[in-house]
Amino acid sequence: MTISSADDLNKQAREAALAALSTLSVRPTSLVKYESAGVVAIIGDERTQQVVAELQGALKPHLILDAGKAADGIPYTSRRDRTVTVEGYLGNFTITLHGAGEEEAMRLDDTESLQADLVLDLSATPLLSMAVKPPGYVYSSMADDDRRSAVAQLSALTGTFEKPKYFDYNPAICAHGRSGIIACTRCIDACPADAIKGLAEMIEVESHLCQGGGACATVCPSGAIRYVYPTTDDLLAQLRCLLKVYLEQGGQQPVLVFHAGGLVPAESCAANLLPVAVEELASVGLETWLSALAYGASSVLLVDDGTIPARVSHEIDQQLVTAREILTAMHYPADAVRRVETQWLHKEGDTQRAMPPIKTSTFAGAGGKRQTVFMAIDALYQQALAGSNGQPAPMVALTAGAPFGVAGIDEKSCTLCLSCVSACPGNALQSGQDVPQVRFIESNCLQCGLCTRTCPEDAIWITPRLVFDHQRRNQPVTLYEEEPFCCVACGKPFASQSVINNMVAKLAGHWMFTDDNAMRRLKMCEDCRVVDIVQDEEMMGKGIDTERITH
Repeated sequence: MTISSADDLNKQAREAALAALSTLSVRPTSLVKYESAGVVAIIGDERTQQVVAELQGALKPHLILDAGKAADGIPYTSRRDRTVTVEGYLGNFTITLHGAGEEEAMRLDDTESLQADLVLDLSATPLLSMAVKPPGYVYSSMADDDRRSAVAQLSALTGTFEKPKYFDYNPAICAHGRSGIIACTRCIDACPADAIKGLAEMIEVESHLCQGGGACATVCPSGAIRYVYPTTDDLLAQLRCLLKVYLEQGGQQPVLVFHAGGLVPAESCAANLLPVAVEELASVGLETWLSALAYGASSVLLVDDGTIPARVSHEIDQQLVTAREILTAMHYPADAVRRVETQWLHKEGDTQRAMPPIKTSTFAGAGGKRQTVFMAIDALYQQALAGSNGQPAPMVALTAGAPFGVAGIDEKSCTLCLSCVSACPGNALQSGQDVPQVRFIESNCLQCGLCTRTCPEDAIWITPRLVFDHQRRNQPVTLYEEEPFCCVACGKPFASQSVINNMVAKLAGHWMFTDDNAMRRLKMCEDCRVVDIVQDEEMMGKGIDTERITH
């Protein structure tokens, strides 16, 4: 095969870029520890007993048999007609056999729990259904090769083990829920290991179950859960270095290739491909892809090796939809970021899907997820304005699920109770301080839906979109306001007109508000209301609880 001078130059530039990349260090993360003494629960029918003879090393079996007994000296538990559940992880599994009696007491009496360090599941179908199983759990058929491979895996899992803690979580900006109302469950839905569960107003991640897939951080609209091995700013520093050196060395049209496994040999790939190894493909998302394009990448490829769990694959596709919509609106190639299969790498050279030459950016990613993605968007938009492909659109409508958008209020329904303001995790909805008003900052909107779920009047709605202009996106706008209602006694504004009107209408006819004085107090501020009650001899004579009345 004849190598052109351009190919030679690209290869030399790639070698220099990869050499420079190797000098960068990644900040360490904390470690998660496992300890296994080798006690393995083997679940299945009577054939599981033949596995005991194949066990290696320090493995200590405990059989859970569908029926029958184990050979002498081998501990076992008979399953009978009880349901078996498995919970936990390497060194800390709980296997529970749930009683099958019709009465509650019978079920409890027949329930039994066992502890194990490892689980070999030889059931007809796996007891655990999540796509990524816990470390220490192995499912196998009874076929000889499968069974021996499973035993070999388990034999290597005795002792003490450590792995990186892949995530960090900031509950203060989490959009999971407020005041008992659940809204955002994107990380829970995306996790293929079922390592995340929702609590009242936040999430909880079991670090021993987390396998570092990274989809949770990619789909999180606020950045409350972050991938930290490496952190976004460390990864972006690597990308800046890689692209900067490649371009300085005369390389042309650099294509970043994110891959989570083995990559095809470099000599069989196009010379302008720059490989970037990540723990999992889903650990990089919109902010990383768009930043790479702003740093000068001609395109970004995500290598799909065919092992990505279905729910993770779905989330990657959702992010790609948003990326394509943004790029198209800026008159960039929609497929400048795309998934490819490994065998297609040597064919990469498609200039129709490459970014046009732009002035490269150098921003860092230390400001958080949303700040990073907006810096990338702003950089690409400014270059689009200066380009020759026509003026880009000022905004783009996005598909549902995108983390950017606008909120609106139905003025006929809103009472300015400000429930939406209290619920908003991104501080996109704000009060007007002393003025009955709801204000909105679009760049802060996560499209989580907490406001729509919280509003007692169903007066607020959200729509996904992205405004490209930085100032407009960050400019507070008034969604709704009213003239304040002023205290009929002192004249101080203390509520909105609609709140007082609604309260008066709802309490009309109530036994506590049958006289004019009581109704008039509803139109007083808190201080004047107390004074009026204290001066009312008839009210005081009835022993009315002034604290309850004023609040």
